[in-house]
Amino acid sequence: MKYSTRHLLAAAVSSLSLAACAAQPGIESPMPVAAAPALAGAPLDVGVPSQLPRIARPVHYDISVTPDAKALRFAGEAGIDLELYEPSATLTLNALDLSFASASLTGADGKAVPLTVAIDAAAQTATFTAPASLAPGKYRLTTRYTGTINTQANGLFALDYPDKATGSEVRGLFTQFEAPDARRFVPSFDEPSYKATFTLSATVPAGDLAVSNMPVTSETPVAGGKKKVTFQISPKMSSYLLFFATGNFERLAAKSESGPQVGIVSPRGSGEQARFALDSLGPLLGYYSDYFGQPYPLPKLDNVAGPGQSQFFGAMENWGAIFTFERILLDDPKITSDAVRQQIYSTQAHEVAHQWFGDLVTMAWWDDLWLNEGFASWMETKASDHFHPDWQPLLDRVGGREGAMALDAFATTHPIVQTIRTVEDTNQAFDAITYQKGEAVITMLEAYAGQNVWREGLRTYMAKHKYANTRTDDLWNAVEAAGAKGLTAIAHDFTNQPGIPLLRVGAVTCAGGNTTVELTQAEFSRDRKQGIDAENRRWQVPVLARVGQGAVTRQVISGGSGRLTLPGCGAVLINAGQAGYYRTLYSPAALTALRGDFATLAPIDQLGLLGDNFALAYAGYQPMGAALELLAATPQDASQKLLGDAAGRYAALYAMFDDQPAVQKQIAARGGAALGPAMQRLGFDARPSEPALDSILRSDLLGALGTLGDAKVLAEARRRFALLDSNPAALDGPLKSRWLDIVAANANEGEWAKLRAMAKGSKSAVERSAFYTFLGNAKDAALAKRALDLALTDEPGKTVSAGIIGAVAKNHPELAVDFAQANQAAVDRLIDASARARFLAGLAAASNDPAMIAKLERIAAPLPADVRKPYDKTLASLKERSVSRPRIKGEVASWLKAK
Repeated sequence: MKYSTRHLLAAAVSSLSLAACAAQPGIESPMPVAAAPALAGAPLDVGVPSQLPRIARPVHYDISVTPDAKALRFAGEAGIDLELYEPSATLTLNALDLSFASASLTGADGKAVPLTVAIDAAAQTATFTAPASLAPGKYRLTTRYTGTINTQANGLFALDYPDKATGSEVRGLFTQFEAPDARRFVPSFDEPSYKATFTLSATVPAGDLAVSNMPVTSETPVAGGKKKVTFQISPKMSSYLLFFATGNFERLAAKSESGPQVGIVSPRGSGEQARFALDSLGPLLGYYSDYFGQPYPLPKLDNVAGPGQSQFFGAMENWGAIFTFERILLDDPKITSDAVRQQIYSTQAHEVAHQWFGDLVTMAWWDDLWLNEGFASWMETKASDHFHPDWQPLLDRVGGREGAMALDAFATTHPIVQTIRTVEDTNQAFDAITYQKGEAVITMLEAYAGQNVWREGLRTYMAKHKYANTRTDDLWNAVEAAGAKGLTAIAHDFTNQPGIPLLRVGAVTCAGGNTTVELTQAEFSRDRKQGIDAENRRWQVPVLARVGQGAVTRQVISGGSGRLTLPGCGAVLINAGQAGYYRTLYSPAALTALRGDFATLAPIDQLGLLGDNFALAYAGYQPMGAALELLAATPQDASQKLLGDAAGRYAALYAMFDDQPAVQKQIAARGGAALGPAMQRLGFDARPSEPALDSILRSDLLGALGTLGDAKVLAEARRRFALLDSNPAALDGPLKSRWLDIVAANANEGEWAKLRAMAKGSKSAVERSAFYTFLGNAKDAALAKRALDLALTDEPGKTVSAGIIGAVAKNHPELAVDFAQANQAAVDRLIDASARARFLAGLAAASNDPAMIAKLERIAAPLPADVRKPYDKTLASLKERSVSRPRIKGEVASWLKAK
């Protein structure tokens, strides 16, 4: 699954009840159902967490569904072949929002025995009870039931969108089952270790295209203008990977060089918008098949485009049938920017990587979710660099690492390998620690092991565990066996405990052409800087360091301190190449030397140094001046990604002084001077065949300069917006969203109303979603309030409105929080069940009002511990900011005055 802006879930549940294994009072003993003498499987290992009894496991599911898209209901029938390992009168499966019409059990004698069904809504289970105790053996559980088609992305859900030709509203149906939502579609053993095969049939309108994990094996006409579509049997897989979609779709397909057919399924009329994704899909299959040493085992791989959006995810790795929201899958030249085009690629690369890491080999339980997500994040970057090195994707790992460290620096963080015991725990595991810290630690471990040894270890792991489930140590064992001695101990330090190592650079001396560097290891923290060392966490830290442009030295720092001996004399760079997951606090002299060499460093090291030093200054480990001097040293002809990073930092500093216009004016002047030459060089319009990174930098500069109030940029945005009155296509192209975003942020009432009309009239689901969301960006409080009111109407669309509220929260967090509280029931209906617990806490994250802390504490006080987690994280951030913000602002203002 691709973690987008996805905030996370709610649907809190208590521990699932376990069915009794012995005969219950009033039930006869044992029921005369013949049992098969030999069972192929075995009970779930007691070392693997489970919320179900360990007395049975599924072998195969036969599922038949008939959706009623208009009524938002579906009828289902399931036949589940299973093995029972202990005598029991009951079978307990996961089920949520299902109503059962009948249930029966058939044993080896072929006789169907009726079962009673008891629903435990809180536990999300259905318990099926036989008249007497069942003997161990093979059985088929048959159920008939009905369920709900949701309007947010949980279970089987509906997405309404404008037809690309007529603009009329049409409806498509899709499924989203990760993590705990297959149970909304079929009664099931809805946990990753209960792998089984699946055969799916669906009765749908005759003109619809139906898609699932496997190719269609038959289509049969059904009365009433419908057809029954049956798909081939799936490989053995976890329930959360099952997929189904149907609607007025089309499929653009091709044969991959590695064999399987690949296709992009999208709303009818998408045409060539699917070409970019399709052209990359086949090569990705071949690349991963070779890298992992395992051919893709299914006959086809589709990527299915869904209109709308989610507050939880952007894409999902269903085996053989990836689901991706249209905005990051289809390439529409009217609005798709180069940045989004690269996101289309990286998102697809992430999900295709999951076809091996997650689908072929699956974590045993959600504690090890990072085995799916951290590795898919790491592989998406590796694949992007392989096919598109001109995009410089390896530099993006610095930003990902910073995103992870932003969470990992607080006491509310968690280890990469974490404890998951409830549905809410599972949903909240999808965060930057799992994804970005996971990717950063893998990057570090690959650098330690060496690329060849690392890959051989992964190939061994895949071959040994395909179609099965694993734990994290299974991977470390494979890589160590391939030759990476000592890797497991390092990996345990970084995956089993939370936090960020801090390396302090002590004495630096040069003699005889070599430089000696003394290092001590502590821990970096934002909210407990004074007491963190007392917690005495230690890591074995793999360090890559160099002097100037000299050779890189590799050494593991353990025991809390170490000494490096580096060839050459000059400025010392710790974490050369930025593969390490740690912060480096240089002495003032060492940092001054690095600043002098800053223009000559590799872009990835420039980015890493800026990230490190701003974080250290914000946390109070060094003055803000140290970071600001480094920012000022950024060359005007620096790499596009470094200039884009610098642009974002100037914009963030400007926003910090929203109560001090005089200081904002100083920051705007400095930012304009630093960014202006690049803006002038690039111009406001794309050049033919320019590098994609130039196009992205232009957009970044426009965004930052717009935030800084640059008069030329604001005037140009309004001029171009006015052109739409005579030419609706005047803004079409890669900067359309950027110009409209600038206009929306600074909109007056007339401009806001014009943008709303554009949103309402668009025949593009992507444009409609973007334009409505922009309405929430208005700095004007009255217009922001109108955007909130609009979000509660049907006009924007059921999956768009939550994005409007989130946009308002960027400039008006107090307004957004109060609105969400006052309309909680209505707002909850606009959000995936998976995202509800995080939504309101996320709205508050940008607040600088001290009253928000008390308000959130009152909201969080009665919540269960698992639901409260996102509030605790936001509160930790707000409390730390209330202490550090005055210091930071004072130091920035003093530095500006001195300059």
